Amino acid sequence: MSFEFFISFRYLLAKRRQTFVSLISFISIAGVAVGVTALIVVLAVMNGFQSDLRQRILGVTSHVNITSYAGSISDYKEVIAKVDKQKGVVDATPYIYAPVMMSATRSSGAILYGIDPLSASKVIKLQHNLIEGNLADLSESLTKKKGKPYPGIILGSQLAESLGVSVGGFVTIISPTGRLTPMGEAPRSELFEVVGLVSSGMYDYDSTLAYIDLPAAQQFLGIGKTVTGLQVRVKDIYEAGAIAKAIKKSLGYPFYVTDWIKMNGNFFAALKLEKTVMFVILTLIILVASFNIVSSLTMLVMEKGRDIAILKAMGATTASIRKIFVLEGFLIGACGTVLGLLGGSLLCGLLKRYKFIDLPQQVYHIATLPVKMEASDLAVIALSAICISLIATLYPSHKAAGLDPAEALKYE
Repeated sequence: MSFEFFISFRYLLAKRRQTFVSLISFISIAGVAVGVTALIVVLAVMNGFQSDLRQRILGVTSHVNITSYAGSISDYKEVIAKVDKQKGVVDATPYIYAPVMMSATRSSGAILYGIDPLSASKVIKLQHNLIEGNLADLSESLTKKKGKPYPGIILGSQLAESLGVSVGGFVTIISPTGRLTPMGEAPRSELFEVVGLVSSGMYDYDSTLAYIDLPAAQQFLGIGKTVTGLQVRVKDIYEAGAIAKAIKKSLGYPFYVTDWIKMNGNFFAALKLEKTVMFVILTLIILVASFNIVSSLTMLVMEKGRDIAILKAMGATTASIRKIFVLEGFLIGACGTVLGLLGGSLLCGLLKRYKFIDLPQQVYHIATLPVKMEASDLAVIALSAICISLIATLYPSHKAAGLDPAEALKYE
């Protein structure tokens, strides 16, 4: 142990003639600890929200989406065979996407999704989000009305509420793409039986999406054996961008390939910006604590003027004196940082385990605060706190190093 560190440590723990100086030092430690704790908890909650929303989005949408500039894909089985050969691809499924009007007790606009229940369950987590019914029910006609079987449909929970219908009820779907009749072009309409409800926790999806069997969608829309596009699941969601580029290169024109990050780019960019802003704002708490470090060290220099003069007279260099007070500030910052890391980790653990903060589900679609601590955030927070504490020592250590021994001992 160097004598500079030994003296710094003694100055931090020793009882001083000016108790006020010692009090400011402990307030500085507490300030750094509170700032670090607040940063850890807030960033952990924001990470939890981001992770939770990512899982909800990927529960409804695929990792990679393939469409065609031609508007539809006719040879989709051959395209799926090519896509399945790409490295990192787990599975692919066709889908049909069309805006429609729905009518039951009330009317509402909706997005009609035609899916293949068997392959879709391997690509998107639709089955996991079902609160009533089963995907297999889409391909079965469960009810016959006047001897006629009706195809099944799964509605988003919010959409079903808007329509005023539940499982076992019927909805009429009206497509804007019409069919030719002797009286001219008329909109297509068909009656579907509600066989399930799905809730992803995302209002935009749950209030608009409705799922029917792929052949039923093709027949209803009159598009033959074509599909709108393909949904692809990959092994690593963070490699989706690279896999999407490889698929696009393999398929060529007229196919358009995008990944889930691009599809939701604005949303996640906003979350990232919010996280950065919160980090900057809460870092100000540590910055305020650093002013206390400046005050504490400045008054310590005034109190220990004779000690500094004696050390210099005994041969201590200017650099050694400066180092003593830099280490003093470092110890204050390090103590506060360690206490903050422990406090933040403990509080996050309690939030995650006991979930004692309730949220209104109708607003956030989750019951409690999601918490997810990341090692990289902890490292950045700790490094920031230490750096701010060290910067706060520059002025007091400079004043201490520039003290004239003769002037300090003149009246002793």
